Amino acid sequence: MGNTFGHLFRITTFGESHGGGVGVVIDGCPPRLEISAEEIQVELDRRKPGQSKITTPRKEADTCEIISGIFEGKTLGTPITILVRNQDTRPQDYDEMAQTYRPSHADATYDAKYGIRNWQGGGRSSARETIGRVAAGAIAKKILKQVAGVEIVGYVKRIKDLEGTIDPSTVTLEQVESNIVRCPDSECAERMIDMIDGVRRQGDSIGGVLECVARNVPKGLGEPVFDKIEADLAKGVMSLPASKGFEIGSGFAGTLLTGSEHNDEFYTDEAGEIRTRTNRSGGIQGGITNGENIILRVAFKPTATIRKEQQTVTRSGEETILAAKGRHDPCVLPRAVPMVEAMVALVLCDHLLRHQGQCKVL
Repeated sequence: MGNTFGHLFRITTFGESHGGGVGVVIDGCPPRLEISAEEIQVELDRRKPGQSKITTPRKEADTCEIISGIFEGKTLGTPITILVRNQDTRPQDYDEMAQTYRPSHADATYDAKYGIRNWQGGGRSSARETIGRVAAGAIAKKILKQVAGVEIVGYVKRIKDLEGTIDPSTVTLEQVESNIVRCPDSECAERMIDMIDGVRRQGDSIGGVLECVARNVPKGLGEPVFDKIEADLAKGVMSLPASKGFEIGSGFAGTLLTGSEHNDEFYTDEAGEIRTRTNRSGGIQGGITNGENIILRVAFKPTATIRKEQQTVTRSGEETILAAKGRHDPCVLPRAVPMVEAMVALVLCDHLLRHQGQCKVL
């Protein structure tokens, strides 16, 4: 099922949304890194359900248990296992979905592929799977910060047609966390919250765009052919539930420019470092980081499971009407922020170790 991601810093996630629990096995983490369950919990708390009126009302503490790989507060270099037990499960909410396909969800495709599926809350296709990614991302963030001073900040850029004005070079985690929609533009955030809440009360959902910046990324990370760092970033964030588009740097807007308008000219700064005057490349050139900020954007579709009646079919092909039950986010973006940050951290951490292994030996 493609449950494993990464090369040297490698994770495998496990569990279903209404099973006993979900979690992750992390292999390749360097030894002697100081890390605690409390540090990991900070990231999980940003992802957990029931945070506000614009997220799913499912109540889960999402308390992490470290099962292996950490001893006396330090990593051992052996596989790290982190488990989060499911508590507030209501599988009865999904009885109807055992035979009826939710439009734009994974129900029909899982049946087509496997001939069997856990229909309780989406099973493995649920966003609850991302708990393992976020837990592993907390460790990757710690490594990146400690080794290279890397800082990763994600935030909601746009909800439907409401777009915030945010400077990626200066935005802070505190600004992101200052409101429940995680948009650092406070004025726009209020309008976003009202829009999401209105859609929620109608039993519907909306999507938007999340932006993420990675600052202080070392030069030289990335493999220049199939494993270009933007290719791995794209795979990482596009593997998240509900993601539908990826841009880096100028993205699609860059197609409207000429080469002379788009190129990032070089200069030498006061410290003698080679820099670029602009950053339309988004911190990556030729698949390798150039030391400028990595700036990427991810588009997320409206949540597939909604309470409004929709036409669909049963497993036997019989036409029917479905108004889905259960507890779902009217907009996934506020809770997707730590998920995107985690995938960016996992990619950068993996490439940092690969770069050290290949280019720092001789």
